[in-house]
Amino acid sequence: MIMRKLNSSSGFTLIELVIIIIIIGIITAVAMVNMTSSFDTAKHEHTKAELDALAFAIVGNPALYTNGARSDFGYVGDIGSLPPDLAALVSNPGGYATWAGPYLESGPGYNQDGWGVNYMYSGTTIRSSGSGANIDKMVAASSLSLLSNSVTGYLVDASSTMPGAVYKDSLALRLTFPDGSGAMTTAVTMVDAKGNFSFSGIPIGNHRLTAVYLPDNDSTTISISITPASVTKIDIVFPHDLW
Repeated sequence: MIMRKLNSSSGFTLIELVIIIIIIGIITAVAMVNMTSSFDTAKHEHTKAELDALAFAIVGNPALYTNGARSDFGYVGDIGSLPPDLAALVSNPGGYATWAGPYLESGPGYNQDGWGVNYMYSGTTIRSSGSGANIDKMVAASSLSLLSNSVTGYLVDASSTMPGAVYKDSLALRLTFPDGSGAMTTAVTMVDAKGNFSFSGIPIGNHRLTAVYLPDNDSTTISISITPASVTKIDIVFPHDLW
């Protein structure tokens, strides 16, 4: 029998195969690490974008304006209270007449972060915990900044004349806004002798303010935009002379 010696070109030696397997393993491990990192980054960015969308749904996008006034106040602007849960952003929580949602365009996963974990909602903060490290989105510094703002101003007639002691009881200011339970309410106040008036406890949103000259039931109405943690100042000039 004739024995033939294998030439190195006829295949790989065992050592060469082991080295190749080790190299492939290292490359695969590095690729997996990079892929995992990329997936985590994508989930993180998706979650941050969704948290922003949820916050806008609750209190509106402050960058949206119409005719020089902020136009978007979300759920709070329509209802006058914070949503009881995130589900209230996509379906009416109690047959509220003032609910104008859905406030989100997202699909079924709107209430879960990029890792499939439900968001934790506490009224003024939304938290994602799926990554193992909390990602918090502050909706507002406090509920009072959203639900208890002030409106002040003064009222004069077309000649810029103040009502004085004689006519101050003839002028009423009526501010209409959501009552927090799906309906509208109207707060009423009178002016002082100089025409000054004020309201407190007003939620954010675009509301209607009406000045009424009671003897003639004559009135003028304006829209006012109430922003968070604000004291809104409004000067009203009646369209004609009253006294």
